This record gives sequence, structure tokens and C-alpha cells, in this order.
Amino acid sequence: MSHHALEIALARPATRAELVRAARVMPIAANRDATRLMTLAKAKDSDRAPSRAHRRLKALLPLDALATHYPDIGGHILLAVDFSPAADAFIRRAAEQTGQSPRVFLQQTIRRALAGHARQEAARLDHALQTLLAHATPGQLLAAVGRTLTPLERDSAQSDR
Repeated sequence: MSHHALEIALARPATRAELVRAARVMPIAANRDATRLMTLAKAKDSDRAPSRAHRRLKALLPLDALATHYPDIGGHILLAVDFSPAADAFIRRAAEQTGQSPRVFLQQTIRRALAGHARQEAARLDHALQTLLAHATPGQLLAAVGRTLTPLERDSAQSDR
């Protein structure tokens, strides 16, 4: 068994008492407003880590979603979400109608949604760029990008020191 880093999103900020109880079960670190946590889950593989942590923490914290912090060997981030009974029933019916397991159905649905979002973002950026190019030359636009990114690079270099 090895340790796997997990990010936990909470449905609401955790109380100090909840954090203390959870820390007795697993090592946790909370962000400033106690709505996101990091933990290490001991599991045979990264596929099992989110569900193992979910089982151990579900009675202690207002869990919303758990995700692996680092991609697995296939480059995937693994996610564990606690669905309401109604949502779970809906997913199971939809999966059954497509002849898939709920897990495969969700994977494909999420991949399609993410791909659609990526296409929409690319189209939005293309449109914004075309609008900018209608009022500036490519050289002017490139110079503006350089001016905009230069302070970011300078700030990044200073923070690395």
C-alpha cells in the first residue's frame, strides 16, 4: 500500500470540532476558511484512495467531493462524489438506458461536458481575438501581450527566489 494525496471539497466550512475528529482518523490540512482540505490516503492504488477516504470521513465532515491531487499513470484525476439518493437513482436509470455501468456513464458524460466546455472556451477566445484584430494589427496585439505577460514573469521570478 502507498499513500495518495487527495483534495476534499466540503459542502460547508468545517467546524473546529469536525476538523479535530477527522484529524484523529486521517492526517488533514485545511485551507483558511475550512472549505477545502488535503489529506493522504493509504490504498493499494489511486483508484481506491478517494473511496477509502470517503468511507472514513463521511460521518465526520460535510463532504462534497474528493479528488486525487495528482493525475494517475493514465493522466486522469479520480473523483469521488456523494450523490443524493435522487441523483444516484437518476444516474443509475440513465446508465441502464445506455447499457453502461453508472461509473462508465458518468465518466463519459463528464468527458463530453469537459470537451464541450473546452470547445466553447476556444470559440470564445477565437472570437475575442478576431474582435481585437479588427481594431489592431497583429504586431500591436503581440506587443500588448508581451507587455501584459512581462510583469507576470517578473513577479514569478521574484517569488522563486
